Amino acid sequence: MIPLPLVTADLPGSGGTVRAVPEDFRVDEIPAYLPSGAGPHLFVRIEKRGRTTRDAVRALARALGVAERDAGFAGMKDKDAVTTQWLSFPAARDPDPSTLAAPGVRVLEVSRHANKLRTGHVRANVFSIAVRGGDAGRARAAAAALAARGLPNFFGPQRFGAEGRNAAVGRALLVGPETPEVRRAARDRFLRRLSLSAYQALLFNRWLAARMADGLFAAALRGDVMKKLDTGGLFDCEDPAIDGPRVAAFEISPAGPMFGHRMRAASHDALAREERLLSDEGIRLADFARGGGEAEGTRRAARLRVAVAVEDEAEGYRARFELPKGSYATVVLRELVKADAAVPEDEGA
Repeated sequence: MIPLPLVTADLPGSGGTVRAVPEDFRVDEIPAYLPSGAGPHLFVRIEKRGRTTRDAVRALARALGVAERDAGFAGMKDKDAVTTQWLSFPAARDPDPSTLAAPGVRVLEVSRHANKLRTGHVRANVFSIAVRGGDAGRARAAAAALAARGLPNFFGPQRFGAEGRNAAVGRALLVGPETPEVRRAARDRFLRRLSLSAYQALLFNRWLAARMADGLFAAALRGDVMKKLDTGGLFDCEDPAIDGPRVAAFEISPAGPMFGHRMRAASHDALAREERLLSDEGIRLADFARGGGEAEGTRRAARLRVAVAVEDEAEGYRARFELPKGSYATVVLRELVKADAAVPEDEGA
């Protein structure tokens, strides 16, 4: 693992403790679409507390009499928090919602839809996070700086597992060495996908940290793959003088590499930086082909616009903000609090 730079490093942190109790950390999923009301798949919106998404899926699948592997969800939600999200199950009958109750899981509504809910079918997540003992004034100053400078779209530490083991296994799946842990991941599709994506995320973080260190966080380089922040569309930067102001205005962002054998290639100066990163890592782009469909690769926006509302509370403050899918609340909290130890690891954003 590498230490991640802060975009607000020149400002003092608020200090304080995050997530003293689950109610201090609330996450509400905003779906990419709502269920239509008709179809073979039962959609269930749940609120959970102190349970992982997989715990909730397992409990509801058992109550509905369907296989857990046939359930669908858009993303994993934090365990030590109060979270809401949609799940889907291929259930033939509409159940009495009261029969779906499980420890730490409450059913809020049910509906139906034509298709299974798939990973990534989420528009955003809304966070409401209490920071106990934190200085609200300092948090507001950091929030204002984030709004002006942009949020580095790093992956949070929870993506990598304890001591970065997920990423280490992902690398070994591509180039070795083979160990019992690696052989187990190779046989288990969930672990294989988790490990390979963690390694891709680690390399993205290194790419973004290097951009920041070189003063290129809010800049356009010749050959960058650019992402339109409103639509997600990609295009190549041919003239940094034209695209640079659009980056500054949060219209577009450089799209960093989630390396894979089908990833859209950069060119010119941007490609040289990516090739240097892989060389330093001792891996080739072609090596990702060994990851098959789990390592095709993609592009991820490097810089996001984020608006954090800081509200005074009796014991500190509460931060409210929205992030697009795949982005991490812990990254925002590091900028506000300035203390990694005060931001516990979780399942993901």
